[in-house]
Amino acid sequence: MKRLRVDRWTGQLLVARSSQRGCCLAAGGALRSARSDQHYIPVRSQSTAVSYPFSEATETSFATTLQVPQDPSELPSPIPERALHSAKLASLHARLSLPKKLPIQTLARTLVDASADENPQFNNINLAFVGQTVINYHVSEYLMIRYPRLPMEIVWASMRGFAGIAPLFQIARSWGVESASVPGGEVDPGLLQFTTEKPGVSLTKFGYRRTEAMYLEKYKWRRGISNRVVFDDDFGESVDVTPGSEQTAHEAEMRKKERKEDEDEEENEYSMRRYGDDETRSLAEKAHAHFVRAVVGAVYMHCGRDTAHNFIKAHILSRTLGLSSLFSFKKPTMELALLCDREDFDPPVARLLSETGRQSRTPVFVVGIFSGKDKLGEAAGPSLDHARLKAAMNALKAWYLYSPGEHIRVPSEMLADGAKKWDPAYIDIGEIISR
Repeated sequence: MKRLRVDRWTGQLLVARSSQRGCCLAAGGALRSARSDQHYIPVRSQSTAVSYPFSEATETSFATTLQVPQDPSELPSPIPERALHSAKLASLHARLSLPKKLPIQTLARTLVDASADENPQFNNINLAFVGQTVINYHVSEYLMIRYPRLPMEIVWASMRGFAGIAPLFQIARSWGVESASVPGGEVDPGLLQFTTEKPGVSLTKFGYRRTEAMYLEKYKWRRGISNRVVFDDDFGESVDVTPGSEQTAHEAEMRKKERKEDEDEEENEYSMRRYGDDETRSLAEKAHAHFVRAVVGAVYMHCGRDTAHNFIKAHILSRTLGLSSLFSFKKPTMELALLCDREDFDPPVARLLSETGRQSRTPVFVVGIFSGKDKLGEAAGPSLDHARLKAAMNALKAWYLYSPGEHIRVPSEMLADGAKKWDPAYIDIGEIISR
């Protein structure tokens, strides 16, 4: 079977096809008419073209431009040539330790959100789509190999903790990226350009738009785990049916809770917010998240798969995420008994290990959960029942958070040339479903 060259697909994201007659400029920028058999592109041409998938003749044809005098303030985003003279871009390129193969013009393009410039040849929507798929793939394989016993809902929550909009927003802020007040052609190319007046173009999501999604909020229909794995997106949430919307059911519910909490806050709390109300803040977070995804997509396209993987490990997977805080058990003692029965362990037994102040106002009881002679979990609580439930939860967390170690091999490492023979990874048979 012939190996597919994925780099040839992504290389077309930054180069317009030779059959195109030109891309649209902002309102107010007049183009001269041309004959129907003449191919040209405007003066706001793409200097971020990659020459690898194309011939020299094709690259030369793109270099010829139709000189049209324009005021930079009339353009929705800066022209790519200005990126060569931006000190902010040069410092960002050096601060992120980006390879020299990544042109400074491409980095400038990652800072242009679709809400600022709707032209897909100059904004970061295509790069963000590539970066989103690459990030989600590497994060999911890392979680599956590093923690093979995680329940599916915890995997989705962990995915949101690593590659969701909120963590990517924090990553963009930690990179020291500043945002422009108003996007435009005269803005420094080293500033993140987006607008909160319009949502822009949303990223394409992997998943199916449910026909009954509009009735979920009214009827509260229950969806099983297998159903969500097949039909929902990478984070286990149904895609909103609203055209042009990227909001999932989980995000909509979280926004409702935040909006309700904000109604009870004082008026001066509004001025402390960085981007105003919840709606504008949501648009700002998405713009920052798209920028991080676009940078990963640009690294993948120009520098290859291995460099992109190392970049994700350094900036995304290196962040600390408390997985133990994501668990929520409704009936921990029953789930622990089912787990012991499935694994052919002895039935769990709770035993009092120590206590103090039984007759006082603040008693403390230490309870351990034993399966035969093996202690599965231990916890302290103000009452015997509370300590027993906490001990059962700790026993379940110890089972689900099992890890073979930090230095593990993931399936994507087998794509490298001369990779060692793959050792089968341990994957658990599944979680315990409480009745």
